Amino acid sequence: SFNNNQVEKSLKSLNAVYEKQNDENLINIVANELKNEKTIGWFQGRMEFGPRALGSRSIIADPRSNKMQKQLNLKVKFRESFRPFAPSVLREDLNNWFDLDCDSPYMLLVSDIKKNLQIPMSEKNQKLFGIDKLNVARSSIPAVTHIDYSARIQTVHQDTNPKYYNLIKKFKEITNCPILVNTSFNVRGEPIVCSVDDAFNCFMGTNLDILVCENFILYKQKQDSNLLKSYKNKFQSD
Repeated sequence: SFNNNQVEKSLKSLNAVYEKQNDENLINIVANELKNEKTIGWFQGRMEFGPRALGSRSIIADPRSNKMQKQLNLKVKFRESFRPFAPSVLREDLNNWFDLDCDSPYMLLVSDIKKNLQIPMSEKNQKLFGIDKLNVARSSIPAVTHIDYSARIQTVHQDTNPKYYNLIKKFKEITNCPILVNTSFNVRGEPIVCSVDDAFNCFMGTNLDILVCENFILYKQKQDSNLLKSYKNKFQSD
């Protein structure tokens, strides 16, 4: 993990342009940027390990956006546009959105989206083929809804990840949606970011709009364009 002093020291050494916020302001700013369909690198607390990012080294976004799945895949992860993303949902709101009512803190359980939130395929859309058919919104949270109306769920708990929990709670207050898109903070072919330098390099090498490292927030348009990096040709497609 990295405290605010360590984060600031790293950001200065990288010539990054940043703002420092207290916890309350940070949560308010980030929740509103998510509502405005910004893609955000979220770097908080201790390094994660295992098959999933769970809100410490995550890329987060608004699940209600029709364009978010395609945008994250093509412009951030640099991979096929159809790959699905997982929802992080407040534990107490889980059963209002998914046919599941048990803890899934490690993003390992799959459940259907609630029927009342699903969007049935029209006869016209049923006749589409391939990517065109995959791009049809299937629920009110299309960025995290698989083609069969399912989702791979992470339940978020206040006692285990209070900052991430508070962010989703604030997003719910603003949008009435207690869910965020959560995918690992990396590009295809690289491991999840560990250090502040890793996070900044990934931020500058992708089309992420915002980077949040502990209490520091960085906006892409404010960074020196000479620091931009290119990931696109670094890795072969799967």
